[in-house]
Amino acid sequence: MSNKDEKRKALLEYYRKYNAKRPERNADRMFVNGKFIPKSHPLWKRGRYKSFNDAAFSSLANYILSTEGEVYVLQNPAWDNWYKIGKAIDSEDRCNGYQTGSPHRDYKIVTSKKFSHRGIAEKMAHSLAEGLSRKRANEWFYIKHLGKEDFDKMLNLIDGLIEEKKQNDRTSTN
Repeated sequence: MSNKDEKRKALLEYYRKYNAKRPERNADRMFVNGKFIPKSHPLWKRGRYKSFNDAAFSSLANYILSTEGEVYVLQNPAWDNWYKIGKAIDSEDRCNGYQTGSPHRDYKIVTSKKFSHRGIAEKMAHSLAEGLSRKRANEWFYIKHLGKEDFDKMLNLIDGLIEEKKQNDRTSTN
């Protein structure tokens, strides 16, 4: 074993002992699937959870009152040209939820974007996608010849429209 490996091993052992002696250190923290979640997160609630759904239902009031989150575009190669446009607090966590229904675990997030009002942004994305799609089934849209860049442009356009509306509202109240 090299000197570098010995130092690394000693350092890891020190941190294990240090954290084991201080369980109160993690008592006021939130972890989802082993990942630390800061207090600034809209669903923050101390504890350890397997998914954000578990966290959301344990703090349902926070989930209902929280407007910020992400709008995402999801795709599964089994259904060519079909895209799901939805909203979530965390799009990665939502995608993991879809994976449970797929034996190949092949759902992919095409793109996602954070919004202060995910519900409004999602409705706008549905309206734009409906104009581009040949068929629609709830939040699933059949859209040919669009890629990640096109969906990024769509979400950026929505973000710009929301920001423009905010600016207009500010100037009209002054």
